Amino acid sequence: MGLYDRYILPHVIDRACGLGEVMKARAQIVPRARGKVLEIGIGSGLNLGFYDPRQVERIFGVDPSAEIQAKAQKRARKIGIPVDTVPLVIEQIGAEDASYDTVVCTFTLCTIADPVPALREMRRVLRLGGELLFCEHGLAPEAGVRAWQHRLTPLWKPLAGGCHLNRDIPALIVAGGFRIDELAQRYLKGPRPMTYVYSGVARAAAPT
Repeated sequence: MGLYDRYILPHVIDRACGLGEVMKARAQIVPRARGKVLEIGIGSGLNLGFYDPRQVERIFGVDPSAEIQAKAQKRARKIGIPVDTVPLVIEQIGAEDASYDTVVCTFTLCTIADPVPALREMRRVLRLGGELLFCEHGLAPEAGVRAWQHRLTPLWKPLAGGCHLNRDIPALIVAGGFRIDELAQRYLKGPRPMTYVYSGVARAAAPT
């Protein structure tokens, strides 16, 4: 990992992912979390202020960037919910099967190198009836915007920590073993190739 990726990029992402429209999108989904929560890509803890302490027992946050988690720990001290942060990727957490009531994943699937196995791991650790709450930017419906997303992604990825602009978020979630029960789609304000957002709730699909 180079100096840019280790020391500069996490702070750039923190600023970009903390913009008003993005925070509004987070605020519409994160308060639905309940019980014991696993947050994927907790980063600097931008979601922490949206958790409801009346519903959430504890938050376990994983993220590969140890440097940025100091901000998450600082924000965690303000919310009245126990928060553990660990510099790991989802595949390394080693949690027991069915050990979380809610998995929260916001603006994270775009950067996971192999998202389907990661989603399968999220499904594995969810308890029966547990929910995956997601809010992710991805592939837009218009052909012209999609063309720009495909064109820009190879240039964008090295600058944005491996972020893909062109991932089909619902298809990935289904491939990871989930059934999407609620789904909202819209553009946020900003450049269209970067601002088409999918938000919703998914639960483990029945075995086939």
